[in-house]
Amino acid sequence: MKLHELKPVDGATHYKKRVGRGTSSGTGKTSGRGTKGQNSRTGGGVRLGFEGGQTPLFKRLPKRGFTNHFRKEFATVNVNELNAYPVDTVINPELLLKNGHIKQVLSGVKVLGHGTLNVKLTVQAHKFSESAKAIIEAAGGKAEVI
Repeated sequence: MKLHELKPVDGATHYKKRVGRGTSSGTGKTSGRGTKGQNSRTGGGVRLGFEGGQTPLFKRLPKRGFTNHFRKEFATVNVNELNAYPVDTVINPELLLKNGHIKQVLSGVKVLGHGTLNVKLTVQAHKFSESAKAIIEAAGGKAEVI
């Protein structure tokens, strides 16, 4: 079987119901919407979560927690990902971004100590975990805070 030979299972697809095509079609005149009222109108209907004027569930439930608007989010990289670089490479956020190890720099880059490092590198980042710093220095490299 090839990709162009694939087709849906019998009964899995249906033709779109064409409404408003004359009274004898079964879905003519009011097009299956009934007569009058909010739902018979174009753009009619209620918003998501509307409960007919009753206080909606999302408002009845108690509020919990706290969001710190000043929180700093760091892009994280584990030391085992740095094994991909050759010896004596200077690794900085721009290089990590270019090679796809991080998606965005956010508030900075933090290097975490998961895994092992077999290569001597100079790593420049905004933050290091204690274990990451120890692993980088044990491999003969340097951990520089920028």
